[in-house]
Amino acid sequence: MSTIDELIKQSLNPFDNFAAGNFWEEQEPFPTVDSIHQEALTQIQSVLDQIGQDHQTRTMILYGDAGVGKTHFMGRLKQKLNNEAFFVYIEPFPQSDHIWRHILRHTVDSLVNAPAGQADSQLILWLKSFLSTIRHDLQSEQQGLVDRIKGFFGKTKIDANADRKLFIDILKKTIGTKGIYNANEFFGVLYDLTNPDLNSLACEWLKGDGLDEESLKKLQINKSIDNEDTARGILGNFSKISGKTQPIVLCFDQLDNIARLSDGSIDLQALFNVNSTIYNGKWQGFLIIISVRTSTWNENYKRIQPADLDRASVKVPLKRITLDEAEALLASRLYQLHHQAYSLPNSPIYPLNTEVLGKAFPGRKASPRLVLTLGKQLFQEYKEWLFKNKQPPKPKWLDGEMPPPPSPPPDKIKAELELFWQQEYKKVQGKITKITLLAAPDLIRMLQEALEALQVQAIKPKLLSGKYASYSLIYQQLDNKERIGVVWTEEPGMKPFYDVMNACQRVVSNNLCNSLQLIRLAGVGQPNLAGNQIYRQIFTYTNHYHIKPNVASVHYLATYHSLVNSALAHELVLAGQTITLQKLQYLISESEILHKCTLLQDLGIVPRKNSVENNGNGNGKQDLRPVKDFLLNLVITQGYMGVPTLIKEAGSQFPSVKETDTQNLIDLLCQEKNVKIINPKAKLQDQLICLVTKK
Repeated sequence: MSTIDELIKQSLNPFDNFAAGNFWEEQEPFPTVDSIHQEALTQIQSVLDQIGQDHQTRTMILYGDAGVGKTHFMGRLKQKLNNEAFFVYIEPFPQSDHIWRHILRHTVDSLVNAPAGQADSQLILWLKSFLSTIRHDLQSEQQGLVDRIKGFFGKTKIDANADRKLFIDILKKTIGTKGIYNANEFFGVLYDLTNPDLNSLACEWLKGDGLDEESLKKLQINKSIDNEDTARGILGNFSKISGKTQPIVLCFDQLDNIARLSDGSIDLQALFNVNSTIYNGKWQGFLIIISVRTSTWNENYKRIQPADLDRASVKVPLKRITLDEAEALLASRLYQLHHQAYSLPNSPIYPLNTEVLGKAFPGRKASPRLVLTLGKQLFQEYKEWLFKNKQPPKPKWLDGEMPPPPSPPPDKIKAELELFWQQEYKKVQGKITKITLLAAPDLIRMLQEALEALQVQAIKPKLLSGKYASYSLIYQQLDNKERIGVVWTEEPGMKPFYDVMNACQRVVSNNLCNSLQLIRLAGVGQPNLAGNQIYRQIFTYTNHYHIKPNVASVHYLATYHSLVNSALAHELVLAGQTITLQKLQYLISESEILHKCTLLQDLGIVPRKNSVENNGNGNGKQDLRPVKDFLLNLVITQGYMGVPTLIKEAGSQFPSVKETDTQNLIDLLCQEKNVKIINPKAKLQDQLICLVTKK
């Protein structure tokens, strides 16, 4: 085994942590210190217990300063209480007039995920729990039907139509139809969730996807959820059933990027309107958590109607942590490294020390982010000193001094951004497997954010009028000042397509833009359909164009959207600096990351490149350029590290890449004099690598 200092030389910085995000997606959370925010967790658990007993919905405001750990806390809350409730993460809503559809979509999106250690999704567990609850209220014959349905979960049904009808009848008797929106259709879709042949379609309908006529027929449904009233009704149905199961926790986070009012302020009132509707309707079984930065809350809460504000009666503060908790937090990050050593260090935070915490935080309190940022800085300084064989100058903090942190060089910020981008892009790839998983208003918002980063001028949402306004935007070209309209719709049904084409026709007739761009991968219908006829009039042999996007383009837009959310919430930290939206836009523009997005190329926003699809290079071989960039960026951010660690991290990020290819790329970086092996004659497991300093 190695000494702790030898391990420090080989390791990554254990305090690397770029940004917060969707707590549901973090399958491997960072180590947790139980005492941190324990009071807040206990308070929320108490409220959840009350809901479990009386089924009354409650709303709480979870607030704290930037960096205090709100998003991490909600992940911890889910991890600890997932056996007592079903957890839902609601992304920032892009349009206030679509808020109910947005909440419904993200509710179902979260519920179709399986909790850790469970084979079934939250949605199936929720339905099974409900069936078990109502079983006790049934006669023996009906109990047998419920048992049979529960036994058929995930299996093909023998007499599905007969069982479906009985299932609907039982739900009508046990729940009733009062207050249930479209009871027959809703109860029927719940039954379809048990059918493996219809489960996916049933989930898509519940989310509000615009299904085509054939899919609706399979579900025995008349129409998709295409308006706010219907979305509100279906969400209310979930509440009715949650009154007989465990509570559903709706978590609203990163509110700095929700829809904005005409004066530029965030539209918190829209969210509190939803909350008041839930209270006035006496919805059951919900715990609504509104997570917000203290400064954002103080700037905006006076805009909310007092009566609406009063309904969020529970306030839960997340406070800064003590120095003892800060020490425990540092120790939790160093624990794994320490336990790989030949012998444990004398201090659980070695190579750091407790004295430096007192010097850095004389007020004896700090945010977790500042503690981790300090840990990252000092660990890096100690590591660089080790590589200099502990020759002077010695890090000043080892002698009790605490100088201000140095400003990071631009290349290190750029390298951390590109590493974080690859990390987030990989998550997005796994989550978004087809474009229709995202609603049109979300797609348009993501496109708008990308255009803003690329300095496109005069961007305005809602070019279309009427129901589909949020499916569109307009902007001005830089070179010729022409007004370009964009409409993005992926709903497969021909009725909504016809309505969108009608709206496009009004735009063209009124000369509202010089060129209209339709973004749509879905089909445009048969020539005999009215929607297709209008489509051909507008987009055939004219200066208006139809662009067919690929899912990879959406991955680029969604990855950047994730960074925007973090930046606006003051949660994006690169090289020790909190990155503002303006700084992020500058970095993205300079790095030209979005130039690889083929949709932006097709729109003429960025120059067209010979893009390589599916990580190929045109001759059937895998494109290794992203791997090479990853290797170089990792060495830039770490300064010094072990070659085995570098190879291991590349394998984790790119599991399909052979280790020999990774080693060849490291050799290539050495030949290009970007990096060098410090001890090339050593065995591979002992080799160390560093960045070559450019003169």
